[in-house]
Amino acid sequence: MKDAFSTLHPIINFSFFTTVILFTMFMMQPVFLMISFLASITYSIYLNGRRAVLFNLCAMLPLLILAAVMNPLFNHEGATILTYFPGGNPLTLESLIYGLAAATMFVTVIIWFSCYNAVMTSDKFIYLFGRIIPAISLVLSMILRFVPKFKAQIKVVSNGQKCMGRDVTNGNFIQRSKNGMKIVSIMTTWALENGIETADSMRSRGYGLSGRTSFSIFRFDTRDYLVAASILIPALFAFIVVATGKVFIAYYPWFIMNETTLLSVVTYIAYGILCFFPMMIDITEDIKWHVMKSKI
Repeated sequence: MKDAFSTLHPIINFSFFTTVILFTMFMMQPVFLMISFLASITYSIYLNGRRAVLFNLCAMLPLLILAAVMNPLFNHEGATILTYFPGGNPLTLESLIYGLAAATMFVTVIIWFSCYNAVMTSDKFIYLFGRIIPAISLVLSMILRFVPKFKAQIKVVSNGQKCMGRDVTNGNFIQRSKNGMKIVSIMTTWALENGIETADSMRSRGYGLSGRTSFSIFRFDTRDYLVAASILIPALFAFIVVATGKVFIAYYPWFIMNETTLLSVVTYIAYGILCFFPMMIDITEDIKWHVMKSKI
């Protein structure tokens, strides 16, 4: 596998993404946001290559700009008034800064979830939660794998319809609309049948029954213990510093942020280690692999 972080135990993968997503959502300190934002983009590009670049530029960048612009239009809180809109509502510096921070947080969480979908496969999710919440874990697993399967299937159906002259590119506007509705109808039927077949298959295997055993290739070894400690230590350190108020942020009524001290710099470094940890593992494994190849 290209991504070495994906080869770790599922509980390590799940714990990492849960930690960084929660930090990103609830700690909107600008430095924390920028670290998480850069780490998520870097990791998504490493996982998905050119597709991630297109996704970040074509989808996330416009969404970031739109979300940052929308907040000052509807939120007029803040003590520093820059100007007034035609309707008389003020444009404040604090609303601009908060809009940019909220937009960055929103986009960063989406990118982290795209990385999560690439790393946490359905078998890993069922392994973690199959015995605790079997029904919900199965449904969530089906939902997470539904989008890529749907995209692949709709290409097959569209190519088949195109060969018969019934694609959305054939005919006039009315005919193209009918062809599009036909494809939607086919895909809806396929999705429902696929869900029923999956549920029946899992039920016939005794999924969710008490006392049922299952084969698993995941083992928590020494490497996983070391990685767990490497993730837990910086995460706990950053959490304690934030919880004690040494690193903080306030957007209203004035924009107030903690001063840059030795403790805050160390906290930023610890949080950076946490967020960039998958990339650190991948780069280390890539270097080892190139060294081994050079010795052959």
